[in-house]
Amino acid sequence: MQVLSTGKLKTNIKERLRETYPEVTFHFYPSMQEAEPKLAGAEILLTYGEDLNAELIQKASHLKWIMVLSAGLERMPFQAIKERDILVTNARGIHSIPMAEYTLSVMLQVARDTKQVLANESSKIWKKKTPIREITGSTIGVVGTGAIGSEIARVAKAFRMKTLGVNRSGHEVDHFDVIYKNEELSSMLPKCDYVVSVLPSTSETANYFTKEQFAAMKESGVFINIGRGDTVDEQDLIDALNEHQIAHAVLDVFKDEPLDSSHPFWKMENVTVTPHHSAISDNYQPRAIEIFEHNLIQYQKGTNDLKNVIDPDRGY
Repeated sequence: MQVLSTGKLKTNIKERLRETYPEVTFHFYPSMQEAEPKLAGAEILLTYGEDLNAELIQKASHLKWIMVLSAGLERMPFQAIKERDILVTNARGIHSIPMAEYTLSVMLQVARDTKQVLANESSKIWKKKTPIREITGSTIGVVGTGAIGSEIARVAKAFRMKTLGVNRSGHEVDHFDVIYKNEELSSMLPKCDYVVSVLPSTSETANYFTKEQFAAMKESGVFINIGRGDTVDEQDLIDALNEHQIAHAVLDVFKDEPLDSSHPFWKMENVTVTPHHSAISDNYQPRAIEIFEHNLIQYQKGTNDLKNVIDPDRGY
């Protein structure tokens, strides 16, 4: 059994995999360009999901399973994968801790006007009277109640926040006080002090947030996007911020990345821009490889007890 990896895995992880699974032949490369000569013989592919296309899938004549070492799958050539009946799993769930920490940290930063405080510090300005609010007891609405959304709600409970969530069916999820269906979003938004989007990029979520949703939010509301950039109509968000329909936006993801230096978001005082790093953690690779190892053992046994199996028709 040959496993080909095109992700830049840490040396200690590569060494441990080789030692733990001597019956498996591992080929580790830092890129698909360097790994491509080994592609035809690989049965399993480890990838971050951004280096595949239909042509490469066809070249991988022995490929049976793709393990994506991330949660995002929007660049995967699912039609070609489906035609070959290739199993796809991903690392869904490993981002929940760092992304929940990011979300609560930026909520505190906005509430305590940290952006202005740091600007004052840089300019050596001693200004004690800065608008500061508490997040304790406020209401958070999370759109996307999977592992990340549930962890955000769990951590928010430490601040005695009321937790509202939105998912497709309206099914109950741990740590949420109330769950709304997708079509009930407009009923939830006016109740929220903070609205957090954890939506993936799919045909169903494109421009999910437009002027209608921003108009429904509180004028004091804060919008936080840690999902995908194409779920938001950026011009509608800019208009909503300029017209003071909402108070602030914290954006970690954008339609085009990296964000162009000429983009209005950079200069807007009521926008906080971060470079798509909400999921970054020193525990990222160990957690992703833990899922891979579980699935590798089950795959070798020929069982169906695999984690995070992806439906190629839905893309998640």
